[in-house]
Amino acid sequence: MKRILFSMLASLPLALQAQTFDFDLTKPQPVYNQQDGYGYDLLPAPNVKKPTAQPFYFSVRVPDGNYRVRVELGGVKGGNTTVRAEGRRLMMDNILTPKKKDTQTVEFVVNKRSPLIEGDKRVKIKDREKDYLAWDDKLTLEFNGAQPAVRSLHIERDDQVPTVYLCGNSTVVDQNYEPWASWGQMITRWFGPQVAISNHAESGLTARTFIGSFRLDKILQTLTKGDYVFVEFGHNDEKEKRPGDGAWYHYQYQLKIFVDQVRAKGAEIVFCTPTQRRAFESDGKTLKNTHGDFPAAMKEVAQRERVPLIDLNQMTKVLFETLGYENSKRALVHYPKEVYGHELADNTHFNPYGAYEVAKCVVMGMKQLQLPLVQYLRPDWQDFNPAQPDDWNTFLWAPSPMTENTKPDGN
Repeated sequence: MKRILFSMLASLPLALQAQTFDFDLTKPQPVYNQQDGYGYDLLPAPNVKKPTAQPFYFSVRVPDGNYRVRVELGGVKGGNTTVRAEGRRLMMDNILTPKKKDTQTVEFVVNKRSPLIEGDKRVKIKDREKDYLAWDDKLTLEFNGAQPAVRSLHIERDDQVPTVYLCGNSTVVDQNYEPWASWGQMITRWFGPQVAISNHAESGLTARTFIGSFRLDKILQTLTKGDYVFVEFGHNDEKEKRPGDGAWYHYQYQLKIFVDQVRAKGAEIVFCTPTQRRAFESDGKTLKNTHGDFPAAMKEVAQRERVPLIDLNQMTKVLFETLGYENSKRALVHYPKEVYGHELADNTHFNPYGAYEVAKCVVMGMKQLQLPLVQYLRPDWQDFNPAQPDDWNTFLWAPSPMTENTKPDGN
């Protein structure tokens, strides 16, 4: 591992080998290029003398690891800033600096990774993942909002914080494109700079294919005592039809692999039952069970192996039924043709509002389990009840400029 890190560092410009970076964004900065290894990225650079309400990205080339980021916000026109990292991971939202002299400083930790494991061994990423910001050689920050206003940026490597690793499918993955979203890229909002969250989920995966594509191996490479691994599978596992597949043997067998390998590293494992699909009974009030025996099978492994479990299946059932047949569409990718070019009606994948609500369910599950992680919740966290969801009418989300009509893999 040390030899790999040294090799990666040696390939970086000398200015980037220090692992600590400071940028004054009130002054012009370069457009990102390989020689400098930092700069404005993906979109045109903002005009620092005449700031506008347009979002912008800033990237720094760094090796894999956790990085503490400190952002000083504020601008000559005031500001309303949302900060996201890598694949639209929400770090802070709607930070107000309304007057010219107003400033606020926000701090968080971003996990940056690449497909490299060791030697020639790499994560088997899908073709669609090759453009994901989460798998490249840069740490990328997105500054968005009604009036993004950023004064300065400080980034330094932090090898001390515990890491929470997420394993799962399209309901967990960092969805790169609007209007898709997942709880894994929203839960980062609620944790302070004392913890890092590393999301290894991908659309369409089962517990078996997650392991088979070396994603668990990637996690095990850096997993250590004090870290956590959260596991949510089921949506796609239900569709595996080989001999022996099913909830009570194959699925449970794969879950046991997660348990054994995570615990062998001295880390903690937590199960999450699969989130509900928006599938109502004919009465339009009660959700159907579309997951068969899979939630029960996960619960049985959790009980047998003494694994803490968050019952997202039950919590999202309450959430959808509370919202009702029509308003539950507001939590999923349901949009008319005029919004994204053609009609979208997806009853599995969350939009930003739905993902935000489900992330709150996960946090409440952590609190109910009394996990030590909850000591790192931000001061503005307020306890959440899925039977009393936030009003979708008042939910504020600054859309990223990257959009896609193609439905994520899996269902």
